[in-house]
Amino acid sequence: MAGSCCARDYESFFGRRQAARDARGFRRHGLRGSARDLLELSGDVRGASVLEVGGGVGAIELELLAAGADRATNVELSGEYEDVAGELLSERGVSDRIERRIGDFVAEAGTIEPHDIVVMHRVVCCYPDVDALVGAAAERARHRLVLTYPQERAIVRGALRLVNAMLKLRRSTFRVYVHPVRRIEAAARTQGLTPAARRRHGLLWESVAFSKS
Repeated sequence: MAGSCCARDYESFFGRRQAARDARGFRRHGLRGSARDLLELSGDVRGASVLEVGGGVGAIELELLAAGADRATNVELSGEYEDVAGELLSERGVSDRIERRIGDFVAEAGTIEPHDIVVMHRVVCCYPDVDALVGAAAERARHRLVLTYPQERAIVRGALRLVNAMLKLRRSTFRVYVHPVRRIEAAARTQGLTPAARRRHGLLWESVAFSKS
């Protein structure tokens, strides 16, 4: 998910081909890697409502529903995921339990009701204003916020600088970011959330669960 300033380039980056790849991988292998970490960090979700920001085809919320969650809302900036996501919902028989919305979550957060659990998988690295994004997500989390972001490593920063250089050469306005962890945590703390569990996946991703005190 990215800021509305680069929504068009975001859709070209996360388009129908990416949606098809994501759905194909999910059908074959289920959740893997840092996505699996977020599922586990969500804890006991029985009867819970789930809000996923930048959820793509909705794989994580589908697994959370299978684990006992009652309903879910997916807010995704790219409309290119909708057809593929609809197929997955029909296959799982949960079309009536998931609401899908298209738009910039930060801009539309005021229209979204609080949910028990808020999930953001690899979303923080795609949004320029980390304070607004994490703050809005934390405000909508009644009990828990789980998210992933790039680790603060020199090698990660260097790799993402190269990615941004390539995007600039392609005249794309989309960018990726390594936001300071202290700012992510500070934005969550403003809404009464504190880190409860943390995992690292390889050299790139870090997953954290924030819970209400």
